[in-house]
Amino acid sequence: MRSTWTDSRLDDLRSSVDSRLDDLNGRVGELSGRIDALGGRIDGLQHTILLVGGGLFAAFVAVLAAMIGVIATQL
Repeated sequence: MRSTWTDSRLDDLRSSVDSRLDDLNGRVGELSGRIDALGGRIDGLQHTILLVGGGLFAAFVAVLAAMIGVIATQL
């Protein structure tokens, strides 16, 4: 293994590192776009969960009120 680095070898290394960093920047940009798209889907899912949960809570309150009404009229 060589113990010294020549200028041409350092230039080759620099160009290799630069090309890899450019590739990495492209991949990070692509990943950022995919995450943004996924965020929209998660927002829609959260909205649906809140609607269903609210409906279930309202149904629970209605059944509880009906049960209290039945008990109160039977006493």
